[in-house]
Amino acid sequence: MNAALDTIWRGRIFYLFVLPFAALTILFGVWPILLSIQVSFTASATALRPNPTYVGFANYFTVFADPIFLASLWRTLVYTALSVLANLAFALAFAVLLDSTLIKRGNLFFRLAIFLPVVTPDVAGYVVWRWLYDRSFGALNALLKMLGLPAFSGLSSADTAMLSLLIAELWHHAGFYMIIFLANLAIRDKALEEAAHIDGATTWQRWRYVILPQLRPALVINTVYALIQFLKTFTVVVVMTKGGPNDQTNFVTYYAYQLFDQGRYGEATAMATILFAIVITISMSAFLIGEKGAKR
Repeated sequence: MNAALDTIWRGRIFYLFVLPFAALTILFGVWPILLSIQVSFTASATALRPNPTYVGFANYFTVFADPIFLASLWRTLVYTALSVLANLAFALAFAVLLDSTLIKRGNLFFRLAIFLPVVTPDVAGYVVWRWLYDRSFGALNALLKMLGLPAFSGLSSADTAMLSLLIAELWHHAGFYMIIFLANLAIRDKALEEAAHIDGATTWQRWRYVILPQLRPALVINTVYALIQFLKTFTVVVVMTKGGPNDQTNFVTYYAYQLFDQGRYGEATAMATILFAIVITISMSAFLIGEKGAKR
């Protein structure tokens, strides 16, 4: 009897602590999303009125017939794929380096130096990067000129604008993924590596069959988080390029923002809803694939 009461009270205490956070999530997370989806089914001219005019899927048909949106969607997916690969590869490589015995002195310094950009305000960091890329007085081109190398077009060229954003975001986000990898490396079973080494496994074989399988949780978490992060890329575009040059960095989030600013609320929220569905689908797929691979 006492055991049953104890179990009941533990459950109640658990829900008592969870309830405030659940309420905040619903109020500031779920509810605005539902309102946004609702607006996507209304006429833009009446979207903000108490009794809006509902137009069904008309806004979605308009959006999918818009070549600028389709181009921005494709651009967003390409940028996300490149950013996820670059950030996770860089973070994993640096985590392995810091976890090894190659860097003994200054290990803490390097960890802090790479993680510091993560807690740097987005706008401040990207303003500095915009100055670094400036062709007239930017530090990057000044350095290239001193070395006798050709100037880097940076944000002024359609060929290098996306690459420039990718590098800036790599600087800003990679430290977070590195910390996750380092935490996973710290709790791995090193006895398995020693056993593989004794059995004659090469360095690559130890990495492929011993270490990487143990890093699967970190890989799954980082992949899902990075997919969400880069599919909704916005701040770096607002600060550095405003979608240019020639719309080469006009991603879905920024294009939806432009339409919203023009009062085209129905189309803007339709784009946001489509992107939200893509984010959920891709993130859940990546998570399920990672979980399925872990059970093998």
